[in-house]
Amino acid sequence: MNPIQEYQLRDTRRYFFGKAAAGIGGAALASMMKPELLRADSADESAGVLPALHHPPTAKRVIWLFMADGPSQMDLFDYKPKMEEYFDKDLPDSVRNGQRITTMTSGQTRFPIAPTLFKFRPHGDNGTLISELLPEIGSIVDDITIVKSMHTDAINHDPAITFIQTGSELPGRPSAGAWISYGIGSPNQNLPSFVVLTSRIAPGSATQALFSRLWGSGFLPTKHQGVGLRSQGDPVLYLSNPAGVDPTTRRKMLDGLAKLNQKRFEEVGDPEINTRIAQYEMAFRMQTSVPELTDISKEPKHVLDMYGPEVTDPGTFAYNCLLARRMAERGVRYTQVFLRGWDHHGALPGSIRQLTKAADRPAAALVKDLKQRGMLDDTLVVWGGEFGRTVYSQGTLTKDNYGRDHHPRNFTMWFAGGGMKKGLVHGETDDFSYNITEKPMHVHDLNATLLHCLGIDHEKLTYRFQGRDFRLTDVHGNVVKEILA
Repeated sequence: MNPIQEYQLRDTRRYFFGKAAAGIGGAALASMMKPELLRADSADESAGVLPALHHPPTAKRVIWLFMADGPSQMDLFDYKPKMEEYFDKDLPDSVRNGQRITTMTSGQTRFPIAPTLFKFRPHGDNGTLISELLPEIGSIVDDITIVKSMHTDAINHDPAITFIQTGSELPGRPSAGAWISYGIGSPNQNLPSFVVLTSRIAPGSATQALFSRLWGSGFLPTKHQGVGLRSQGDPVLYLSNPAGVDPTTRRKMLDGLAKLNQKRFEEVGDPEINTRIAQYEMAFRMQTSVPELTDISKEPKHVLDMYGPEVTDPGTFAYNCLLARRMAERGVRYTQVFLRGWDHHGALPGSIRQLTKAADRPAAALVKDLKQRGMLDDTLVVWGGEFGRTVYSQGTLTKDNYGRDHHPRNFTMWFAGGGMKKGLVHGETDDFSYNITEKPMHVHDLNATLLHCLGIDHEKLTYRFQGRDFRLTDVHGNVVKEILA
């Protein structure tokens, strides 16, 4: 049809009412069958959708120290002394058993075994073996649960980190923090319920990109997405008022904007309009709450010393760990602290020394700090990345140098507080740290257990989208009760 004639037809009353009838009828039918879909969100914008928790929680909040790029479990937690006998020998076919490998090592003619260069020492009441690279984490081993039998489905970084963050390898699903914000909200109306801190990486570190969709809200209302705090300039973009605009003027502008948005909501009923109003109001309150949050000048010297010399440098992992504790004090429900640089395909010994020097002390200090404040019991601290590393070397192997490829078959994470057992080592792997031999724990099990600690049944926190009910764990996942106190 000629586009001009088509436009003229659409301009007639008969065409308008003919096309509008189906839409109006559908809206009327939806309002009768499920009227809550057309209502505004709860007046309490900080509340979640769950009217009550599914069971008593053991944790009120989560701090996830995410070691992006896949730390080497063999060099940090999973001690395999027998590998010293296998130096430079090929990985037996009976161990690999035809399992897939990445394209980065699939072209190698050999898969020579690279024992760790680092010594392991016993720590804690149970003599748990921890690498010499992590002496401070070794000092808190009686307060943490170490899971050596984590495994995932993805073998490359982006799908693996997307999977552990959202429960799906495909982009577009809500992140765990967004699900928690959606389900139970936040007790603090002056800060977001979900905050993200990305730590500065060491010079020369090999790393992968972090995409904001990793803390996005997917198909959930956008107010549940993570809010990233920056280390330079305004902690949040456009937090400060423009030149010449004082707080009183800003308040008047927001009031006027809220009236316009409310009028628009009454006309079209789009719930994202209420989300927009709520976010404008949150931004206004954050102009006061965020500067107070990021001002660490009143922290006692003994606390700053515990986190290490980098704690006063914004953007460092030490600074972000301290900030995570301050957010926990203020009721932030879910805090994600990213530390990148664990992608050690080559020159692992030198690179991992540099990274653990930055990572070890602050992570342990966070647990100690929460404990001495009486907050560890109801704060769940999680440490870990998206997958592990291979026992065989990528590239040239020498006595003092090697690299490791991606390994999804097993990796190590640890947990502290929030209802977890203390001083426990859960799961075991074979002599090559290649296959799990006891008590496997899948990524879906991890997320199911995390929600359980917050009082949420992972099978009951759902959101209907495109004709089906979605959840963080999709149709999988079991709560791992063996690691719960």
